[in-house]
Parts: sequence; C-alpha cells; structure tokens
Amino acid sequence: MMQQTRRASQPYTGEMSVFPMRILGIESSCDETGVALVELPPSGAPILLSHALHSQIDMHQAYGGVVPELASRDHIRRVVPLTRQVMADASLALADVDVVAYTRGPGLAGALLVGAGVACALATSLGKPLLGVHHLEGHLLSPFLSADPPEFPFVALLVSGGHTQLMRVDGVGRYELLGETVDDAAGEAFDKSAKLMGLPYPGGPHLSRLAQGGRDDAFDLPRPMLHSGNLDFSFAGLKTAVRTHLVRLGWLDQAALLADPVNHATLVDLAASTQAAIVDVLVKKSLAALKATGLKRVVVAGGVGANRLLREQLDRACARRGIRVHYPELHLCTDNGAMIALAAAMRLQSGQAALSHEPVFDVKPRWDLSMAGAPT
Repeated sequence: MMQQTRRASQPYTGEMSVFPMRILGIESSCDETGVALVELPPSGAPILLSHALHSQIDMHQAYGGVVPELASRDHIRRVVPLTRQVMADASLALADVDVVAYTRGPGLAGALLVGAGVACALATSLGKPLLGVHHLEGHLLSPFLSADPPEFPFVALLVSGGHTQLMRVDGVGRYELLGETVDDAAGEAFDKSAKLMGLPYPGGPHLSRLAQGGRDDAFDLPRPMLHSGNLDFSFAGLKTAVRTHLVRLGWLDQAALLADPVNHATLVDLAASTQAAIVDVLVKKSLAALKATGLKRVVVAGGVGANRLLREQLDRACARRGIRVHYPELHLCTDNGAMIALAAAMRLQSGQAALSHEPVFDVKPRWDLSMAGAPT
C-alpha cells in the first residue's frame, strides 16, 4: 500500500487509509486509569509511542477492596491529565489522533462510563471515529507489545482479576473458549486467601511475597477440578480450605495472632502452599489445553501472569515439551491503556474493527469475548 501524507486536521471520512495511523486508548474498567498512544505503520506491527497509568490501590486499601463509586470519581480526576501526559510524551497534539479507542467492557459500569464519556467527547471534538474494545481482548493481545511477540495460532491463559479462561486463538477476533472458571477465578483465590491471612489489599502480590522461602507442601490443599476431564477451573474450594486451616490454628479473624512473629513461619508455609496449589492447577490445565489442541505456543496474560512461580513452572514444563511461552512485559500485565490501543490497532490492521461513525455512549459491563467484534 502506498504511504499517504498524513494531515493532522484530516477528518474521518469512513476509510482509514492514512498512515501512520495513531490510536489513543483509554482504560477505566476497574481501579486503574490507563491512557496510551499506539501507532499503526503502513506495514508491520503496531508501535507503542507513550503510555501513562494511575493505580487506585492506595485509595482502596482502607476498604479492603475496590469501592465502585470511589473508583469512578477517581477516573474522572485522572483521565484528562493522563491523556495530556501521553500526548506530551509522544510530542504530538490531540489533532494527530486518528482513532479514539476505549474499554467498552466488561468491568464496573460507572468506571466504564467515565472512559466512554471522555472517548466520545474527544472523538466528537476531533471529528474522529470511536472503537469500543473488549477488556479481555486487550489482555489477550498485550504480549504482541513485548520483545518476544507470539504468532498465531496459540493457546491463551487469561488470568485477569475475576477471569480465568483458556482460549484457542487463531487470529484477531478468532477466539474459541476451551475452559473457564465455574466460580472464583485464580486472582480471586489469591486475594481472598490473602485477606484471610490478614494481608493488605491487593492481596495477591502480598501473598506471593510472603510465600517466598515457605514450604509449598506444608499444608495439604486441594487442586480443584484438576482431574475433571475438561479444561474448566474452580478455586472457591481452595479458599475454603485455607479458611479451614486458619480455623484449626485458631488464627481466623485474629489480627494479633496473624501478625505475631512467633507464627510467621507457619503463615509463610500456608502462603506458599496456597500459591503452589493455584499455580499447579493453572500449569497443568494449560498443558492439557495444548495437548488437546495440538498447538505448540501458549500466551499468558492478565495480572496473575506476573506471578513469578507461575512463570517459572510454566516455562520449565513447556521447555521439556518444546512449547514456546509468551508473556506481556511485567508493567503491561495489569490493566493499562496500551493494551486497549493495541487491540484497536490490531483490529484495524486485520479489517475487523467496528468503528462508530457517531458517538455511541454505552458500555457492556458483562460482555462475552466471542462477541467482541460485533458492531452493536
């Protein structure tokens, strides 16, 4: 395709044929506000020009979890300054943006509406099209921004917040669900178990740090659905087993006992045993998905994908089987605008983008990934 000269003030005419094309991505599905700018060249992979992220962890810690109303209000405060920062870091103006992409779902309705509202306002003022992006598709495609990007097809292990899914991915928008959690997700198992152990929010990373040096076989914890004969997951029973052990120790809801240095070694062992049980299920189910599909490549994406033990054990198991493993960069594992802008760019590149010619101010707090490309 012949490269055309780009004009910053060029309005959207219904055909995206001007290169380089620049996509602004806005993420506001939960407790992190992310904005990023990705450039789609005439050929080759999308390029991340700049990104900025604000985490609400400190604000929600006092409540032990995300407070939706507070999350929404903080997105309102952060999204415009972050957008200005991203454009300044890229040495570009808003007029240089060709497409405004935003997280349409799934997520907290109020938080999603903030990003959608800003995206609609920006697109209208700039005369540029909108593209609503599926949050999980952003995670799934995020490893394409890494130094070692994958190639299609592959098996994807999505371990993000309240989601644990195995997908067969044959291309952009070509996703087949292989298995998913029937109750708690892996991230929820980490967070809820950590809360039972008296660890601060967000519990998962704290539990992983506490587990270092612990004996992962010290407590007999279940591996739910490990031998179920399918690729589904279940982690609610594991959380219940952790609770049962704390009751037997007499430590449940006993902050002083949980914090007592005398009990620290036992708590470390419980954390290590909990983490080992979660990771064991994730690794073995991923290997079963690879065997079932016959594929030799796996992508791990989402916040739990940053877990050190998961990476070590999956890398080791896959290396023995000649399977390639791909992860997003650590700073792109959590929710961020870069993955939203990238997913939009890859949909545009593959001709699967459902661009809005006029602002459509709606969100989809519950949204099936298989319907991510439907122009509704």
